[in-house]
Amino acid sequence: MDRPDRGRRLAQGRDADIFEAGPGLVARRARDGRSIRREALIMQYVAAAGYPVPKVAGVSDDGSEILMERLEGPTMLDDLARHPWRYRRHADMLAELHRSLHVLPAPDWLPPAPGSVGDRLCHFDLHPLNVIMTRRGPVLVDWTNSCRGAGEADVALTWLLLACGGVPPVGRLAALAAGVRLRLAARFLSRFDPAPVNQELEAVGAWKCADRHTSEPERAAMRALVRANAA
Repeated sequence: MDRPDRGRRLAQGRDADIFEAGPGLVARRARDGRSIRREALIMQYVAAAGYPVPKVAGVSDDGSEILMERLEGPTMLDDLARHPWRYRRHADMLAELHRSLHVLPAPDWLPPAPGSVGDRLCHFDLHPLNVIMTRRGPVLVDWTNSCRGAGEADVALTWLLLACGGVPPVGRLAALAAGVRLRLAARFLSRFDPAPVNQELEAVGAWKCADRHTSEPERAAMRALVRANAA
């Protein structure tokens, strides 16, 4: 599939953008031109197992763009911002997205999760900004970090992001004030056995703190959480 000119940009992530690409379609394009073909392959793999992901319509010849289904609906974060009292429902939904993903064995060609041993499929960026609330239910997007490891490592990273990660723009945090965000994180963690999740926390925390996209306030909060749980 050639990579034609696209319409207006609909969304901007940390390293990829989403553009209009015709009726019912969008194009996810790597900003640095790298190949993201593996993302398309893993979305097709989980879709075949019935997991909720956008349908892939094609990949550009150089692998730098994925043509896929256009999803209609707010992100989970936007829904939380408008309806913060729904945090229990959303925490349970995040937990179920993890459970239904981790029953799938990871393909051998996926890289290992940092510091984790296991053969489960992990998303490794499963948070409210990457869940689209469509009419057919929640759909998980952005499979850049998908890897092979223990499901508990994936859960630990989501917990870390819920408790410590910044959410741009800052204005969106207003509806998550007064402890709602921490209650969301606590409710999410309560859906799992915390002991094996805690065992994975130090490794995923170190990995996330090394990410160039992680801010210094986020790093400080993550390191504090890791230390508190180690104690």
